[in-house]
Amino acid sequence: MSHPIERRVTVADIAAEAGVSRATVSKVLNGRSDVAPSTRAQIEAMLAARGYVPTARTKRPVPAVRRPGLIEMLFHDASTPWAAEMIRGAEEAARAVRVAIVVSVLDGGPGRGQQWLEDIAGRAPRGVILALSELSAADHKRIAKLRVPAILVDPVGDGESDLPSIGAGNWGGGLSATRHLVDLGHRRIGVVTGPMRFLCSQARLAGYRAALERAGVPSDDALIEHGDFHYSSGVRLALALLGRPDPPTAIFAANDEQALGVYAAIQQRALRVPDDLSVVGFDDVPMSQWVTPPLTTVRQPIAEMAALAVRTLLAHQDGSDVPEGRVELSTKLVVRGSTAPPARRRSTP
Repeated sequence: MSHPIERRVTVADIAAEAGVSRATVSKVLNGRSDVAPSTRAQIEAMLAARGYVPTARTKRPVPAVRRPGLIEMLFHDASTPWAAEMIRGAEEAARAVRVAIVVSVLDGGPGRGQQWLEDIAGRAPRGVILALSELSAADHKRIAKLRVPAILVDPVGDGESDLPSIGAGNWGGGLSATRHLVDLGHRRIGVVTGPMRFLCSQARLAGYRAALERAGVPSDDALIEHGDFHYSSGVRLALALLGRPDPPTAIFAANDEQALGVYAAIQQRALRVPDDLSVVGFDDVPMSQWVTPPLTTVRQPIAEMAALAVRTLLAHQDGSDVPEGRVELSTKLVVRGSTAPPARRRSTP
């Protein structure tokens, strides 16, 4: 019995299997840049799996299947809940197009600038996501030398940066958090800010002040404490606020980690949330839903910002420029169990 001759895999076969046009497959074969990364990866995988061999009249050789490549993420501190959400969002977006994420922590030791520059250059990433709180002028020069697409994500501390950035509506988030407390009847509203050298901290505090002004509530500087975004400052500064002669009936913490510190301070004073003190955070990291009572907070689209940064960098690889300026995603107040009207004993004149 004769055996059927195995038919050569054609461009049409690959196109039909991938659900794309033959022209798209030809673009991949010829190394054209105007193909989406996910589509290119799918077609290249099929070419390799099906053992595609070009015909004699093919003008260009079939390029080797490209390595998926890397996207570098730089943090000053990758141990925070904010960083964990940022990494999760970047990895999900990168995994969809078979790109890997490399996370680096930029310490402040001697020679650290030159070292991270050399490390990134050695890995030759397809792009760099700078999840850094602040960048020096020297850092900007080092990034320019990389000749690799780079994009900033919040929180950023340099308003004069010429790098593209992705952030959130910090002013609007501070406004909505404070307005929620005002609408509940609170008039003595304390705030624990983030570091004031960060633009996001400045914007959240400005939103707080704007909400009070719109409601005709006088702003009291004695109710403003400047924190550092860490749990311990939330504890310490909430205790300071609660020790005032006329303490607040609510506290707006500029991030969820500090809000959890506020919870601890309230517990130390044998008080209860929200019966004795209402609390609002900012970020909506997963742990904000796990505490008792669940935390009312401003949802910052942290994972979405990271995913958008990945997609923006990969789009640059297909021939488009990384957009200049800032892209700002909206925030949203998420009301849970940590806020209520002020207790009567604290709301009487």
